[in-house]
Amino acid sequence: MSHIFQHAHSVHIPGFLPLAMITVVVEMLWRLLVVSKGYNFRSAGSTLLIALGHTLTDALTALALAPVFALVWHFAPWHFSMHDWRVWVIGFFVVEFAYYWYHRFSHEVRWLWASHAVHHTPEEMTLLSAIRLGWTNLISAGWLVYLPVMALGFDPRMVIILLALDLRFQFFLHTEARINLGLLEWILNTPTHHRIHHASNAPYIDKNYGGALIIFDRMFGTFAAERKDEPLRYGLDHPLGTHNPLGLVFGEWRRLLTDLRRAPNWYAAARIALGRP
Repeated sequence: MSHIFQHAHSVHIPGFLPLAMITVVVEMLWRLLVVSKGYNFRSAGSTLLIALGHTLTDALTALALAPVFALVWHFAPWHFSMHDWRVWVIGFFVVEFAYYWYHRFSHEVRWLWASHAVHHTPEEMTLLSAIRLGWTNLISAGWLVYLPVMALGFDPRMVIILLALDLRFQFFLHTEARINLGLLEWILNTPTHHRIHHASNAPYIDKNYGGALIIFDRMFGTFAAERKDEPLRYGLDHPLGTHNPLGLVFGEWRRLLTDLRRAPNWYAAARIALGRP
C-alpha cells in the first residue's frame, strides 16, 4: 500500500529543482539590489531547517496514510482509470475543489490552524516561504478532506500526483514581484492573489484559499483583491516572536494546548479546538 505515496514523492518535473533554486537567488538579488526591500537571512535559515523537518515528517505521514487511502478507494463503488485523460481533467478540478476546502478548514478550524500556522509565520513574502510547512499534518487531520475523493473512485495515486503538482505550482506564487497575468488572473491563482492570502491585515485575513485556481474563492465569497489604502502586512496577526524552528513549528500548538488546559470542561475544550483561531 505504501506505493501509493511513492508516486507523490517520485513526481518529477524536469528542471524544477534547478529552476526553483535559480528563482530564489534571483529574487534575493532583486530584493537587495533593485527594490531595496531587504532579505531576512535569519528567517530564510529557519525556513530551510523547517523544510528539512517537514520532509521527514511528511514521509512518516505518507506511510501512515497510505493504507487508509487505499482502503477507502478499495471500497469505492467504482474505480476510474488512470489511463483515461478525461479522468485526469475531471480529477484536477475535483482535487482542486478538495484542496480549497482543506485550505479553508486549515484557517477556520483551530486544530488544523495549529499545524498550518507555521506557513504564515514569515514576515516577508519570498519564494522560500513556500517551503515553510508544518510537521503535524497527520495529527491535525486535514487529510480527511481528501477521503471523499477516493470514495468517489479516483485512484489515490492520481490524487497524490495532482496534489504534488499543485504544490510545485504554488511555489512560484510566494513572491512580491509584480507579475500580472491579465485575463488569467480571473481563473488562476497568481502571486497577486496569494500575497493577499498571506497578509494579516483585517480585510485580507482568510481570503484566497485556492491552489492552482482562484475560481472557488470567487464562487464561495472568499476572494479579495489588494486595496490601495491597505498596504499588505505579512506574518501572523499575533506573531510568535521567534526565529527558532521548533518555536515556529509548535508555537500555535502551545497556544492551543494552553487554552485547552484552561477550559472548564470537555465541551468548552471541544469548542476551542474546533472553533475559529
